[in-house]
Amino acid sequence: MAAAAKFLFDEDFATGEKPTITVVEAERRRVDAESVAHRQGFEQGQAQARGEQNERIARALTTMAEQMSRLDAQLNAIEARLESEAVQVAFSVASKLAPELIAREPFAEIEVLAADCFRQLVATPQITVFIGADIYDSAKAKLEEIAHARGLEARLNILSDAAMAPGNCRIEWAEGGVVRDRDATLRAIEEAVNRYIAARGAPRS
Repeated sequence: MAAAAKFLFDEDFATGEKPTITVVEAERRRVDAESVAHRQGFEQGQAQARGEQNERIARALTTMAEQMSRLDAQLNAIEARLESEAVQVAFSVASKLAPELIAREPFAEIEVLAADCFRQLVATPQITVFIGADIYDSAKAKLEEIAHARGLEARLNILSDAAMAPGNCRIEWAEGGVVRDRDATLRAIEEAVNRYIAARGAPRS
């Protein structure tokens, strides 16, 4: 049996020195780590705050846009209503004033119409004018003056129409004719006003 080797205490079995760190260095590293963590946390908090702020701004802008859209629609509706009311008032006033103006000057519109027709009918062999019986005498004299100025007095025939309202007249010649009817004119204007109001009240596409 082989003899056991003696243990010699002067032999060094260490493979190398163990890593060491001073207390100061350890404290410095701890402080640095905490600083980095604090900075990262602060930056993350700032980023989150900015994100939330941007979301709030976006929601506020969306709300403002919706409110502006509703306000614009309300203003358009108010504008349309005011325009419609203004047209209605104007038509109502005109409808009430027209009879009064005609009562004061029943021949005024007839004179304008006759003068315009006579100017264009200088070569027409025969012209017949129908006027209301209540203004026949005065209107006949004035129409003859207008016809004389155009050289049409020999071709002018003026007749009374008991059914014709004051201010109305009818002028006829071989190729056609024209009628001045206040009631028909007011009805046409009223229809145009109603169409306009209906169009203004219709929803916009």
